[in-house]
Amino acid sequence: MGAKASHVSEVSENENLRKLIGTESISENDPFWNQLISFSFTSPTNSADTKLLEETTVLLSKALIENNPRTGNFGALVRIFLSRTKELKISTECQDQLFIWQAHNALFMIRCLLKVFTSQMSEEELQLQFSYQERAPGTCVAGEEDLFEEVMCNLVHLIIEVPLLDITYNILFEAVTTLLILLSYQLFHKEILRESLIYKYLMQGRCVPFTSRLVKTLLYNFIRQEKCPPPVTHVFEQQAEGSGLFYGLASGVASGLWTVFTLGGAGSKPNLDEERPLPLSNQSLLLLLVLANLTDGVDTSNPYRQAVMSFKNTQDSSAPPSSHPHTFQINFNSLYTALCEQQKSDQATLLLYTLLHQNTNFRTYMLARTDMDNLVMPILEILYHVEDRNSHHVYMALIILLILTEDDAFNRSIHEVILKNITWYTERALTEISLGSLLILVVIRTIQFNMTRTRDKYLHTNCLAALANMSSQFRSLHQYAAQRIISLFALLSKKHNKVLEQATRSLRGPFGSDDNALLPDYAQDLNVIEEVIRMMLEIINSCLANSLHHNPNLVYALLYKRELFEQFRSHPSFQDITQNLDMVFGFFSSRLEQAGSDLSVERVQEVIKQGAAALPKDRLKKFPELKFKYVEEDQPEEFFIPYVWSLVYNSAVGLCWSPQDIELFTMDSG
Repeated sequence: MGAKASHVSEVSENENLRKLIGTESISENDPFWNQLISFSFTSPTNSADTKLLEETTVLLSKALIENNPRTGNFGALVRIFLSRTKELKISTECQDQLFIWQAHNALFMIRCLLKVFTSQMSEEELQLQFSYQERAPGTCVAGEEDLFEEVMCNLVHLIIEVPLLDITYNILFEAVTTLLILLSYQLFHKEILRESLIYKYLMQGRCVPFTSRLVKTLLYNFIRQEKCPPPVTHVFEQQAEGSGLFYGLASGVASGLWTVFTLGGAGSKPNLDEERPLPLSNQSLLLLLVLANLTDGVDTSNPYRQAVMSFKNTQDSSAPPSSHPHTFQINFNSLYTALCEQQKSDQATLLLYTLLHQNTNFRTYMLARTDMDNLVMPILEILYHVEDRNSHHVYMALIILLILTEDDAFNRSIHEVILKNITWYTERALTEISLGSLLILVVIRTIQFNMTRTRDKYLHTNCLAALANMSSQFRSLHQYAAQRIISLFALLSKKHNKVLEQATRSLRGPFGSDDNALLPDYAQDLNVIEEVIRMMLEIINSCLANSLHHNPNLVYALLYKRELFEQFRSHPSFQDITQNLDMVFGFFSSRLEQAGSDLSVERVQEVIKQGAAALPKDRLKKFPELKFKYVEEDQPEEFFIPYVWSLVYNSAVGLCWSPQDIELFTMDSG
């Protein structure tokens, strides 16, 4: 673009860019290249300028696509970039900002061009754009080298080898973003790509030996949460050797990109720190999720998923050697802290789910933590604000809870953690409550929201499964939590009666009327609601059979609303599970009668506590323990690949795609 600063509106008229995309073949030794990649670019500061840059890039790229088979200028630009990157590590050690700046600028231009190429042509056509090269003035041939794969390996090598410093932040961001753009072919194809060139390069080619180091680096980029460096305030000039050009790094490329990092592209959502955003952390996490969710090959497993599944704690010297070839070590404490801090973003919650579900080393470490409230509280807050979250984020948060509740030690420990003044819970002031009781409140609230709004069967099932896993370990339930359990049962009972009345009325309708056609729907609704009611009765029963003496507040709530359960005593679907309830009602009613009439609330609670301690445990019938385990659906990639790319589409920094070009998901899927 040239040594002076440029603005979006000037890009299309820039002489150097015009020459690059024109009909003249430019030798790699031409001083033109030094001039082209020496620029400070004033990035878009609003959505209109962002759109203008995108449109301008498309027009320039189309001209390059037309002329490149004759000029090979795109391949020449790529080779100029590759020549600069060979010395990047040394340049970093020497604090050679000029060299890094030029390498960054070259990559920034390549990234912008590739963004258009990936949406305009097939991978085979893209590979040809790399392979056209100068042979004689005005003529080009396809080169023998695979420059396409060379670039991908170079980007991976750059990410893992160049240390993260203020002067390298932007080029590392560009390297991560460029890989995301190359992988974005998935956005434009509904089928899951297994045979693509990019897939082969990453899964079978020269990039594979760097798998564990790439995954580790991307994780550490997420862990470090490095903010975008502030704009460079100094000016330095250095005469370029042999070219007579002066390079003005007036506020540098960091200044130019600062605005796009702060404001994001048209497709970004404002979930980053507006003052000092975290573009590298965000983009690294997105790339990691995309890589981890590439589908397995016919004969080979995804090495990036293997690396995510098998890495270990740097502080655990006792762990046996892993059978996975791509394993590595990372600081679990730092990773845990970053996960706790970042759960407001969908992608951090998805990473947490992935690690809990797939990496047994990290799951074991997490469940042994004594500060699980730091992780559970953000997850509960996601579920509490269900109205403001997309359905996938809520679903992932709920599955995380379900996985955690598979562990009995977790279910015990959460009732020992006492929280005070939960400000985000607004239904009622909670001055002091256990983490376990709060978890129950939030899950019940999610069920009630789902009953009235989304009516998602899977959400119901997973909420109830989490409560069921916890039920035998309920301890010292908060009075409000006990009330909400019974209130949920009351709501289910009311819904059951309503559906039953509708089904009965449809049977009484005139013979041959259209109402009879509705009977199957009512029967199905009745069956579903009765399944949920039975599950709630099993949860209550599990608590009574295993820890009644620890939960006087639940007994009080049951006695207060005992009439709710009367209608189910004679129902064939519930007779067995109501036996313990009948025994509890009879036992405590008798003790309350013996205590006298007109008892105060405090006196009733005291009688219940004494009775709970005196009730022989063998009088309660034992049922099989309620235990549910999360299992992924068959072909999980059909859910996760569109989901991951919806996150990239919505939150990748400085990137936007045209909605009408996307086939992988509909715009409401994210």
